[in-house]
Amino acid sequence: MKKSIRLVLSIALVLSLMFTMLAACVESDNNRSVNDRLKEVTSVELVRLMGNGINLGNTMEACNSNNRIPNLEPEFYEMLWGNPVTTQEMITGMRNAGFSTLRIPVAWTNAMDFENGDFTINDAYLDRVAEIINYALNEDMFVIVNNHWDHGWWSMFGHPEQLWRDFARQMFISMWTQIALRYEHFDHRVVFEPSNEEWGNRFNDRTRFSPTGGTLTEDECYKLLTELSQVFVDLVRATGGNNANRFLLMKGYNTDVMMTVDERFILPSDTVENRLLLSVHYYTPWSYCGDTSGVGSWGRTTEVEEMNYLLGRLTKFTEKGFGVVLGEWGVLDNEGPDRLKFFTNFLDNSDLHGFAPILWDTGYDPVYGRLFDRRDTLTIVAPDILALFQSRDVRVRADMSVDEIIAAAQESMANSLRMAAERPETVLTADEAVAWIMFVDGHWEIQYSVGDVYRPEQITTGMIATDVEITGEGTYTVALDFTGTNAGFADGFEFTAVGIMNGEILFPGYYMVITELLINGVQATFAGTPYTTNDNPVTTRVNLFNHWVNDVPPEARVFGGDLSDASPIFLENYKLTHIETMSVTFDFIAP
Repeated sequence: MKKSIRLVLSIALVLSLMFTMLAACVESDNNRSVNDRLKEVTSVELVRLMGNGINLGNTMEACNSNNRIPNLEPEFYEMLWGNPVTTQEMITGMRNAGFSTLRIPVAWTNAMDFENGDFTINDAYLDRVAEIINYALNEDMFVIVNNHWDHGWWSMFGHPEQLWRDFARQMFISMWTQIALRYEHFDHRVVFEPSNEEWGNRFNDRTRFSPTGGTLTEDECYKLLTELSQVFVDLVRATGGNNANRFLLMKGYNTDVMMTVDERFILPSDTVENRLLLSVHYYTPWSYCGDTSGVGSWGRTTEVEEMNYLLGRLTKFTEKGFGVVLGEWGVLDNEGPDRLKFFTNFLDNSDLHGFAPILWDTGYDPVYGRLFDRRDTLTIVAPDILALFQSRDVRVRADMSVDEIIAAAQESMANSLRMAAERPETVLTADEAVAWIMFVDGHWEIQYSVGDVYRPEQITTGMIATDVEITGEGTYTVALDFTGTNAGFADGFEFTAVGIMNGEILFPGYYMVITELLINGVQATFAGTPYTTNDNPVTTRVNLFNHWVNDVPPEARVFGGDLSDASPIFLENYKLTHIETMSVTFDFIAP
């Protein structure tokens, strides 16, 4: 297998290099002025020039993982997830809506028969992506081109067998060598981004390419991310031409803010100065921002302060000379009045810190929502959001200085906090502890206070929660009642846990021993033993069903000490159950 891979790779590189040299001769004269304009711009300065951006989501990254057939016509994949073929008029509409950067997520393996050892990306797919890049360049937009989730092939990096880890690395090198050579002629408005959200814990994803999941520790995942980042930078620079000093957008760990500001995250070195950018994504809290309409409100003081705090942490990188791109963000389904408040404060933070926010959008659908109508009006369907982006267009603010932009952002953020203070919310003091059931149903439509911070206001309309104050050792019961929701029940669950806010602080080392767990009034049977743990130094929890935890963590504890049958998914037999009521009774026992 390895010999055939090397042969295919060498042929692909030679052909790509020949094409690139011919294309560069034709187009380099037209691009010289743009490159001259950007030659002296640092990455921190570039992100302010990039302004607000939008993703061309569910388009060139669309793929059919259950029945993968490579090398069909590019338009087949482009329309696979329900969007029309991209046009110049569509991209012009995005520019007129206030967006000056286009991010193009791509599934390159749609054009690659890698299962048979052939890493060649077919010319038709490369040409189609180039055509869309040119649509944006025609509007003088910046463009980000990445390799997206892409059938989940990234999971091979954590595969238990070294053969497949090596295969993934060879595939990555071949893929990006071809992309870099094919697009070398594009000027510095085009930015390369090596991956999406897969660089981090998702190296260990369970997919058909790694059926048992990966075996890397978190430290090893951080180390691998650093190595791949360096491979990517060195690879692109070695292709020469405009790639020798092209801006490159490096990935944060899981694209998560807190995991990226971790000291284990290390950006690669570069042969040129001030040309590396950093990308993270922002959907916090997921219960409001995510692919759901389950929690329809946002804008209380703690929520606004959380956004300001998390985005402010990223100045760690701008202070070191790395421009920050918020490569995905947004409120995907919620269309209530709080969406404008979220968007406004988010863009204010971006203006304050000098970040480039790239809105995630997958095309308007009358059922599922989203913002930009790619079929009819070719603009944002929500008038208030359209007005917001148009008011922040870099062309509209061309005469404003950076100091003036920052001052306006500070004033607007202060106003957001004033409005937030008028909204009631529950905030625990340092000496209070409360237990509750975190919950997400199988469709991400019904939710309650998901995460390690107790936020009872984040609740689906009609749900009734019974939470309880924890005062020390004793027996406690927490519950959820779904009968008042639109459906009258929760359609299974995607995640659920019992949490105790401030439990690790006020009652360190205590055990939560579940004595009764009723689903629809009937005692549930367990597939394994529940254990007490914590995801942070504050909140104690017992995971009832958390399929994102692959192994029992080292901080897990069980009363009596026997972890042999411990499980984070011991309610897996009820994952698809229609749940009207759910209650958990537990003994809280001192160590």
